[in-house]
Amino acid sequence: MSSQLHITNGDAFTQRLQTLKYKGDIITWREMLCEGKTETNVGSESFWKTRFEFLHKNYNVSKSWFIEKTLKEYRSLCNHKQQDEIVLWFEYDLFCQINMLAVISWLKTHRRHAQITLACSGDQSGDGLYHSLGDLTDQQLNDLYRNRIQLSQDDIEFADYVWQLYCSDNPIRLENLSDFKNYQFRYLEPSIKAHLKRFPTIKNGLNAVENRVLQIAAEEKPASKKALMQALIDNQGWYGFGDSQYQRILTSLRPLFSSYSPTRLNKKGQEILKNETSYYSTLRDSEAYLGGALKYNFLYNTEAGRILKL
Repeated sequence: MSSQLHITNGDAFTQRLQTLKYKGDIITWREMLCEGKTETNVGSESFWKTRFEFLHKNYNVSKSWFIEKTLKEYRSLCNHKQQDEIVLWFEYDLFCQINMLAVISWLKTHRRHAQITLACSGDQSGDGLYHSLGDLTDQQLNDLYRNRIQLSQDDIEFADYVWQLYCSDNPIRLENLSDFKNYQFRYLEPSIKAHLKRFPTIKNGLNAVENRVLQIAAEEKPASKKALMQALIDNQGWYGFGDSQYQRILTSLRPLFSSYSPTRLNKKGQEILKNETSYYSTLRDSEAYLGGALKYNFLYNTEAGRILKL
């Protein structure tokens, strides 16, 4: 009888998975590698050092919390060496897909003989809607588990290759990647496209997510900051961000708002939304990374759908 290890995308789903009583231990991958600088060598000392520095600076994560929540769980993963099958539980969005790539890259190096399977939620219900793992009923989760995808060596090599490109200093390499359809990652291509749109646009220096913040503020006029946050989270497409990510974005865009109660853009915010002026020089941060690339060393041409290097 083969043994299993489950790796999940977060604590909430780990708790849910425990109620389903599948065989095998559960490890929670507590990271958000879609944000901040990343390095290819997942799990190395320099990898974790880079990650802690980003999380501490931008999200006020303490060293004790990082050790207790992230590193202890990672060490637990390292100690699980005997399982025949490792089941990955992730979701369709960018947040999850980047974490998934990193985990597969680590497994490629450290668990070469294990069978890797993927249970990835998305539009599998056939209703045209995309679902998180937490949205699914127990029956749907059991179906997802039963129909989990066995990753071939080619699939694993491809995921590792995309991870290497994500961590490279030039996102144009990701843009030129074309053979997604040959592999078992149906949500990876749209997630990578969403990632590339996080570089600042030529038109006004804001990226797709930041422009959407201004657009919702102008068009929907939410009654409060909380209502604005909820509107951003409810209709965010492929990103999969939570409160903390949007709070950080709103902080950087605060000078463009005259009020949050109700939400109103000021004159500068309205001009930027209309592409009459650029906010690039104000936002430019020489230490802001998306994966391995400096965010403000590249521009996204929305009309051509291409990345340009400055």
